Amino acid sequence: MTVVRTWLRLFAVLLLVGVALPGWGLEEGKDYVRVPVPEPSEVPGKIEVMEFFWYGCPHCYHLEPYVERWAAHLPKDVVFRRVPAVLGPSWEPLARAYVVADLLGVVDRIHRPLFDYLHKERKRFHNEGELRDFFVRHAGISPKEFDATYHSFATAARINRSKQLGRRFGVTGVPTFVVAGKYRTSVSMTRSERRLFEVVDALVDRERQRLAAQAGKEPGAH
Repeated sequence: MTVVRTWLRLFAVLLLVGVALPGWGLEEGKDYVRVPVPEPSEVPGKIEVMEFFWYGCPHCYHLEPYVERWAAHLPKDVVFRRVPAVLGPSWEPLARAYVVADLLGVVDRIHRPLFDYLHKERKRFHNEGELRDFFVRHAGISPKEFDATYHSFATAARINRSKQLGRRFGVTGVPTFVVAGKYRTSVSMTRSERRLFEVVDALVDRERQRLAAQAGKEPGAH
């Protein structure tokens, strides 16, 4: 017990002097920035983490295994959402590809294969027909189903929403993460993949504590 008490005292001292433990000691402006206009979560009661990405981005491809490992162990109060970035007209076809896969429920059959096609196999889609053929081969959908979804109002609305969110959060490059609609971070800020997810987790915890404190102040809360 004496050893346990000693370690607890040491831990308390470290907290008091501000020693930077993993995921702690976040520095605003270095590890993350606050977005100008916060955006409420689209999933009530959940802390939302968004990743803005683009299939044509090699950095997004390199980060994907880290994203998958992190997303596989999300706490129950956290929801993860990929947002296909549209930072220019040439980005839109691949952004539509993700939206189509999501709307048709075939992300698990398209997401990694499409990344691999572009970066591991070093191939390109030269037109919409080639993208359609990729979906037919990998997801087993019909050409008509692809065309109808690719050009649907729902897909157009999702693309417009992605553009809107990108502007709101000040996304100028990918991959970029936004936590709780308030904080923006990226590997270019954190300098490593491991640190990126430490920062994301710490920001999630910050929002969790804020929500808990807010709930505690509500009338009748216990």
